[in-house]
Amino acid sequence: MDAKSSTAVKRHTASLNQIAVGGHVRITKFLGDRKTSRRLLSLGLRVGSELEILHHRGRGVVVANSGNRVALGGDIADKLLISSLDAQE
Repeated sequence: MDAKSSTAVKRHTASLNQIAVGGHVRITKFLGDRKTSRRLLSLGLRVGSELEILHHRGRGVVVANSGNRVALGGDIADKLLISSLDAQE
C-alpha cells in the first residue's frame, strides 16, 4: 500500500460510536484484547462485517449485523475502527 492510499484509509476511519444513527459502516480493525475479540466473533462481528447504526445510548451503541441486533458498550465501540459505506468516493 503506498503513502497516498494509506492516508485515504486513515482519513475515513473512525470509531464506531462516532457515526450517526442510520449510518452504514464496515469494520476495518479491532484494537482490543484477544478475549474481547473472540467475544465479538461469537456475536458475528469481525473485520469486514457491515453494520447499520440503530441507536446510541451514552457512549454505547446498538448495531444491526445480518439481521441481528447487538448492543455494544462504549469501551468496545471505541476500539472498533470502521469506515463509512455511506460516503464512498
